[in-house]
Amino acid sequence: MPSEPEQLRIAVGSDDAGRTYKDLLAEALRADGRVAEVRDVADGFAAGAAYPLVALAAAEQVADGLADRALLVCHTGLGMAIAANKVPGIRAVTAHDVVSVRASVLSNDAQVLALGQGVIGLALARRLVDEWLTHRFAPGTSATAKLAAIRDYEENRASGAVAGRGC
Repeated sequence: MPSEPEQLRIAVGSDDAGRTYKDLLAEALRADGRVAEVRDVADGFAAGAAYPLVALAAAEQVADGLADRALLVCHTGLGMAIAANKVPGIRAVTAHDVVSVRASVLSNDAQVLALGQGVIGLALARRLVDEWLTHRFAPGTSATAKLAAIRDYEENRASGAVAGRGC
């Protein structure tokens, strides 16, 4: 996967339980010099759309190269991350602290951050997004081989050729 550009293109999305934070965080992203573009994938869905549909749409934008990262918000962030992780090549996380956000990018090259409007305050959500924008994955670190193992499994699993799985 190519390295991220200086300015990021970010897809955002939420279900009804995360709409307030998503709107406020998207506004902040649009004003941030580290962000070139913010596209709201939730705009393509009717009110009340199920979170998996929104998460999958955002993750597909990243997988298809239309966005560099995605920010998703629902009640806990968990469902959004689970759904986004179903898109091949996507690594989505839910985080509630800056250490986890930093590691998600630096150690795991996670492209999707999912937050929970019902479990963290807005000030913390803003801080986590700021931390998330600060970091870029650096290929060539010890994390690179670990990510290659994940990619290899994903590709081999898709082709039905998974080796090394004992009973």
